[in-house]
Amino acid sequence: MAEKNNNNKKTPKKGFSFTWIYMLLIAGLIWMVFQGDPFKGAVPATKVEWEDVKELVLKGDVKQIDFVRNDFEGRITLRQECLTKYAEKYFGGQVPRKSPHLTFLVSSSFNAEEMFGELNGQLPEESRPKVVITKNDHMLSRVMEWIMFPLLLVLMWVFMFRGLNRGGGAGNGVFNVGKAPGRLADKKDNKVTFKDVAGLYGAKEEVMEIVDFLKNPKKYTALGAKIPKGALLVGPPGTGKTLLAKAVAGEANVPFLSISGSDFVEMFVGVGASRVRDLFKQAKEKAPCIVFIDEIDAVGRARGKNAGFSSNDERENTLNQLLTEMDGFGSNSGVIVMAATNRADILDKALMRAGRFDRQIHVTLPDLNERKEIFQVHLKKLKLDQTFDLDQIAKHTPGMSGADIANVCNEAALGAARKDKKTISNDDFLEAVDRVVGGIERKKTIMSKDEKRLTAYHEAGHAVAGWLLPGCDPVLKVSIIPRGQALGLTWYLPDEKVTWSRSEMMDEMCSLVAGRIAEQIVNDGVPCTGALSDFERLTSIAKSMVVYYGMSEKVGNISYYDSTGARGYDLTKPYSEKTAEVIDSEIKAIVDEVTERTTKLLKDNWESLDKLAKLLIEKEVIMQEDLKEILGPKAGKHGEERLASAEPEQPADEQESDTPAVETTETNETKTESNE
Repeated sequence: MAEKNNNNKKTPKKGFSFTWIYMLLIAGLIWMVFQGDPFKGAVPATKVEWEDVKELVLKGDVKQIDFVRNDFEGRITLRQECLTKYAEKYFGGQVPRKSPHLTFLVSSSFNAEEMFGELNGQLPEESRPKVVITKNDHMLSRVMEWIMFPLLLVLMWVFMFRGLNRGGGAGNGVFNVGKAPGRLADKKDNKVTFKDVAGLYGAKEEVMEIVDFLKNPKKYTALGAKIPKGALLVGPPGTGKTLLAKAVAGEANVPFLSISGSDFVEMFVGVGASRVRDLFKQAKEKAPCIVFIDEIDAVGRARGKNAGFSSNDERENTLNQLLTEMDGFGSNSGVIVMAATNRADILDKALMRAGRFDRQIHVTLPDLNERKEIFQVHLKKLKLDQTFDLDQIAKHTPGMSGADIANVCNEAALGAARKDKKTISNDDFLEAVDRVVGGIERKKTIMSKDEKRLTAYHEAGHAVAGWLLPGCDPVLKVSIIPRGQALGLTWYLPDEKVTWSRSEMMDEMCSLVAGRIAEQIVNDGVPCTGALSDFERLTSIAKSMVVYYGMSEKVGNISYYDSTGARGYDLTKPYSEKTAEVIDSEIKAIVDEVTERTTKLLKDNWESLDKLAKLLIEKEVIMQEDLKEILGPKAGKHGEERLASAEPEQPADEQESDTPAVETTETNETKTESNE
């Protein structure tokens, strides 16, 4: 079926290009300028005086005289045998090959018949030249002289603007600069439905109501209810916000008008507002329909917070027009505006109020069951091995969005093809996950024995601390093969939970600093530069505990986290210098406590760590089974359960809105600790 459909596709016909016509016209004009009037048919010849002409005629050396009466110009063709005789005198030593050879000009009082008749009368009949008297009609030449150049200018002008209109960016050309460049998908063209959207259970339920509004508006208006004007899809990149909006339009069987927020932004004043007006004009004409504005934060940023712009910023004018238009049409107009963004905190409050975007639909990262559905969608076209285990792959991709999962499937197929395999196995998918998370392996990187030894002890320190501390996630794999910018990596299997306790955060920081401590122990206390990313995350967690979560006794239950973005570009700190000193001292105290605790843990288990590091040097990659054999069962009440089954304790889409994004990302994504 697939081959048949491909064969039936019609090859698009190429349009006629006027470029060749313009080039020919320009070439013709240049030829006219350098060659003279093409309608005269003249060939460059030597100019002589009338007295010379009479002398040549009387000598019998002239074969023919062509005289143009209204130009008062004569053209002389010499006899072939006489050309050599006059080569030095008239032609600079060269013999001309084409006639006429000479030209002469006379005054308006010149009587051609009388003068030529008098000359011929003095010659014998065989020596007389042939005289042809004509009259040149200059009408066509004069018309072309007057019309050609203006016509050429007009054609060049049209050609220039055709080019601008063809590739003029968002505005579709200079003449359409104020028109909305949205793409309209008609009812017949948009065939995306909710069946094509895997996962997103909560978001689907909310948008299904919008579909019902468009299909059965009287059901709600009969009770006095107003149909919502807009819905704002909020969520991380790649979670399927655009696909969900298309599914709403396809399910409701209405036109779908999509546009990007950046399409409204233009260097010309007033263009953005004009495009907003045109967009809503088109939407009303197509009603009932759905208008989808992707990345609305490009135009909907809170007013007064655009650093470096004045109050007359073009984006603010565009936003004002958008606010006016969303208030300007009634709830019964059949137009529903949907928008998507992953930066809802910077949007203007007036844009998000009820009456404009009545609903905010949170599209979160998929949990385990949703990831299984997404994998099933992308696995349809892949040739899988009979031993393929979907549950195992879904458990190894926590925190991945739909776009990440699609990338993993593609990388697995590419990896299997590179190995000349006929089917794709679980190992190919696991390698693809490693490549997406950690980067490509740098197998040809040259590492000295000392570097490899330090890297092995560094990663062994991460693994031992992560395995023995109850608050840490189970270690999945440890590798000292350089990958991406890291010399070694430790993979964890994160638990998909929403909140973290203080003890769990302390254990997490212990596993981060364990790599550096193991390096120092084996290197006689000399630190190396390989713990940069570990320290970055360590400092971020410690700062979050003190500044955001109120986990410091000296600072107290105070949070300086700005979830609303109200401070904008305010560079001042929300606390005094004295408080800043207290915060710095508390962060250092937490880091010192973590360092001391981790040092004791590693020294107490140094024999196991040393054995693990030597195994890493030998095998370069070790798995969970090796850790279990050396260190025993995973510490913690959930250790063995989470290794056996990665069922989430709480769904990922139940995250609280006041949890900072930096910490949410660290808890939900596949974590790696590296030696850079």
